[in-house]
Amino acid sequence: MNKKDFAFGSMNFILLAVGMLVVVIGFVLMGGDSSTDTAFNPDIFSVRRTKVAPIVCLIGFVSMVYAVVHRPKDNDKEEVAE
Repeated sequence: MNKKDFAFGSMNFILLAVGMLVVVIGFVLMGGDSSTDTAFNPDIFSVRRTKVAPIVCLIGFVSMVYAVVHRPKDNDKEEVAE
């Protein structure tokens, strides 16, 4: 099978994996204890959960979009159709 038959190259898959890893890290940063009916936990409004984690997720999603639209550079010269 020819490499030109595939929609994505190996670099696209690597960039997608890195983007997905960044998104997962962002969601892990959002996690933590929640408030209950009897006790209020002020940590739910921490900077890490309300600002840092969503920005990390956004960077991950944008990098995944870039990975989809990224075109690999063709080092091989195009074959002339006969």
